[in-house]
Amino acid sequence: MISVLAKKRENLKRGAQAFFEHDAAGGIVLMAAAALALTLDNSPLSWLYDRLLSTPVIVQIGALAIDKPLLLWINDGLMAIFFFLVGLEIKREIIEGRLSSVQKASLPVLAAIGGMLVPALVYIAFNHTDPEALNGWAIPAATDIAFALGVLALLGSRVPPSLKIFLLALAIIDDLGAIIIIALFYTSQLSLSVLAIAAIGIAVLSYLNYRGVRRVSPYLVTGLVIWVCVLKSGVHATLAGVVIALFIPLKSKDDEQEAPLKKIEHGLAPWVAFGVMPIFAFANAGVSLQGLSFSDLFSGIPLGIAAGLFIGKQIGIMGFVWAAVKLGVARLPDGVTWMQIYGVSILAGIGFTMSLFVGTLAFSDPEHAAAVRIGVLAGSTLSAVFGYFILRSVLKGSEVTEASAAPDGLEAAENRAD
Repeated sequence: MISVLAKKRENLKRGAQAFFEHDAAGGIVLMAAAALALTLDNSPLSWLYDRLLSTPVIVQIGALAIDKPLLLWINDGLMAIFFFLVGLEIKREIIEGRLSSVQKASLPVLAAIGGMLVPALVYIAFNHTDPEALNGWAIPAATDIAFALGVLALLGSRVPPSLKIFLLALAIIDDLGAIIIIALFYTSQLSLSVLAIAAIGIAVLSYLNYRGVRRVSPYLVTGLVIWVCVLKSGVHATLAGVVIALFIPLKSKDDEQEAPLKKIEHGLAPWVAFGVMPIFAFANAGVSLQGLSFSDLFSGIPLGIAAGLFIGKQIGIMGFVWAAVKLGVARLPDGVTWMQIYGVSILAGIGFTMSLFVGTLAFSDPEHAAAVRIGVLAGSTLSAVFGYFILRSVLKGSEVTEASAAPDGLEAAENRAD
């Protein structure tokens, strides 16, 4: 009896390990968290969901106090960790990865620009008569890489490695674009005195990097001070995560040791994929459908977001890729067809986590929260379903062999989905 139970436990352990190592696992967990939030917010337990997110959480040291509801701790605190990971990836890719040369970066950069510009224009077209609604123009410009790579992973070995790498590079540049948009357009009134303290913290990080300090703790302690200052300054606190990441050393003193940046990235990625992002999805995907009329579903904000994600993304990415190739500025990745690029351009319309996050910055009024969530969920769902079936159709019968499935950079692509 004991041996049978031990064998079952071992099988469960192996099954769980196999699941969490699968590329699609992060997207599945995200989807489950969002579904749970939607279910709770439309059930008799909706009061519990709302009360949980509005629970006040206070951290105070002397005269310094941070008093926010749990929802804002998630959006300002946990998402700073997510953007810290994004910053690490951006630095690594620019210095030694897929964005380290003009030749490598040209196609995904142009694709990302089209994938941000056209969705924003589509949204504006639906909301140009409403000045308040126009604040949400950047919501459909974002891509949720965990979901997009998760859907792509469902197609298994039929996906050319170069296609996965293209999607990954596009999404990383998309993340960088989102960071710039947040810094330029979603920053409130600034406190220059607090920002000056943050600047001193950044100078300390720069000095640590210059002196070749490889221990992580001094960077993280200084980074925590910078995060608090940025939080109090009026600049969105998540940007502190990106700034801190840019000073983490990419090189190690001993070639046999893993570089601090890569060590942190590999260690942090699972916590972000299976902790930070699902918690954010759970906190922000809940929307009550009670009292919503058919006309509400087709008002400017949700319709502009859904159309921007599902239609704008594919037009923008495909249009800019086609123009770049025809003008000789770039070329398609090896072994990738136009229809495969089209399928990936649809998958890039899965905005979800990033779009919901931008939505929380664009509209502080709770009355717009439901419209944002409906638009993001609709556009992301359409993009996931249509993108999957188009890629499944064009990849049918093709299978990538192990010998051809290991070009430079694939390991990093898999790390992003871990």
